[in-house]
Amino acid sequence: MSRQALSWLKVVEYGDFVSAPLCAKLMADLGAEVIKIEAPPLGDKARRHGPFPGDIPHAERSGLFLNLNTNKLGVTLDLRTFTGKNILKELLKTADVFVQNSPPPVMRELGLDYDSLGGVNPRLIVTAITPYGLTGPYRDYKGYDINCSALSGVSETIGRPDREPLTAPLFQCDQQAGLGAAGGTFVALLARDVTGKGQLVDISTVDVMTTVHVGSHLMTHAFDGVNELRTREPRLQNYPTGLHRCKDGYICMIAPQVAQWIRFLEVMGTPEWSKLPRYRDRRAMANQYRAEVDALLEPWLMEHTKEEIFEICRKNAIPFTPVYNVEELVNSPQLEYRSFFPQVTHAEAGTIKQAGWPFLFSETPWKLERPAPLLGQHNEEIYCGRLGYSKGDLAQLRRSGII
Repeated sequence: MSRQALSWLKVVEYGDFVSAPLCAKLMADLGAEVIKIEAPPLGDKARRHGPFPGDIPHAERSGLFLNLNTNKLGVTLDLRTFTGKNILKELLKTADVFVQNSPPPVMRELGLDYDSLGGVNPRLIVTAITPYGLTGPYRDYKGYDINCSALSGVSETIGRPDREPLTAPLFQCDQQAGLGAAGGTFVALLARDVTGKGQLVDISTVDVMTTVHVGSHLMTHAFDGVNELRTREPRLQNYPTGLHRCKDGYICMIAPQVAQWIRFLEVMGTPEWSKLPRYRDRRAMANQYRAEVDALLEPWLMEHTKEEIFEICRKNAIPFTPVYNVEELVNSPQLEYRSFFPQVTHAEAGTIKQAGWPFLFSETPWKLERPAPLLGQHNEEIYCGRLGYSKGDLAQLRRSGII
């Protein structure tokens, strides 16, 4: 199978910020034709979010937008207008998938919800990503990452026991919803091969986060009646388990086997204190006097960098790993070998590194063939070349603010 594994797939995306753009990007990077619709005059709000080079806001240089919209064709279109809605329906007549993450009341008001689009194209798959899903008492409520993190129970698992709960970082809820939406869309495409009909893919961000992050903790509640997972002190199986300071950052120290702990003590020179039975009882160290043992390890750790410790541990079959910052992550030899950070050249942002794909296939390689589109970059190609509008029509649409 070649790079163009999804070259037959035609996708229209009316996505904003993270979830829907990520869902469509995963298809575009495998060869699908994705037409991204942005509302004029400002476009996707990710363009205004950043990060920006030099911290100077610029609609074409947002790192968030550039990363989420590779390999797409970009057009502007105001779906609040009668003409704009009709143009969208023209595009959907030949599309396989329509991905959107607008609030349900907005799509219903525009007449662009799944029920209203049924007559446009019976083979069309509509993937709707919302905070709480399209059914239930919360369906029309607004929501953001902080809300979805809280309502899914994820926040209750994040943070120090003596502090307030925290939100999952870096738009994790939206990112996970985008991944889930892509998976759900592919299932719907497989089902269409059997039925010949499209369907609605209803993605609730809260449902996704509950499934991915909290599912295993439900058993803790069922078996132990524990509700506040974050606020109770965890019972650790064995010492060491966790992050420890070193000379230039932190090292993750986890030793499931007692032999690994013994080898680490030998690497340290088997200090006198380590010969005492008290420091061989790994469960007692983990749950009764962890801070005491942490203090005994700290002098040796603070004499070594995380890469030095990593190298020593690799040679001695000890599964400790460095905690990377962003710069170290980008330069990781493991990720470099897997080509995880390819470079792409953008007309406004220049040549930059982009985050790669979470999957690798033996027969279906992916590639960044084009950078994220400029706002309205492909209006003429799509509206004139595909839908038959003249350049005069295009000029009139632009003057009226429809594109």
